[in-house]
Amino acid sequence: MDTYNAILTRRSIRQYQAAPVPDEYFRIILKAGMYAPSAMNLQPWDFIIINKPESIARCIQAVPHGENIIRQAPAAILVCGNNKIESNTDYLVQNCSASIQNILLEIHELGLGACWIAVYPIAEVISNIRNAFNLPEEIIPVALITLGFPAEEKIAEDRYKEEKIHYNLL
Repeated sequence: MDTYNAILTRRSIRQYQAAPVPDEYFRIILKAGMYAPSAMNLQPWDFIIINKPESIARCIQAVPHGENIIRQAPAAILVCGNNKIESNTDYLVQNCSASIQNILLEIHELGLGACWIAVYPIAEVISNIRNAFNLPEEIIPVALITLGFPAEEKIAEDRYKEEKIHYNLL
């Protein structure tokens, strides 16, 4: 699949088959995430692969707004920013978001489905995740990406809106 087609056809998948995600896929997915641009090329991200039932259960407890999606997923990736590498949290979140987009596209390329579940800036969820995974204070959880083989098919919709484009405003 070419990049343009992947961008146009990727959709959030919230229902997954029970089949595990092959271990070798995580390296491919996270390599794509690490090739994202970042301010001053600091690459201030850390990733936690979650593919054990007890770890999935901790995510369900920690991220209540994503409970129904997380419960079905055989795996997830917790994308975190390292505040010791990038002290400006605004930049850190932007950097991690670029990485997340690469991750989502690579997951789609591999024939898997994924859903981006926000963690940052929800203070309670950040605290829950920190406690659930014993994260040090400098590690800021930004998002949880559930992934697995899709148990649903979503049709790509036309999201291009000409009226959203503006030239040379003063």
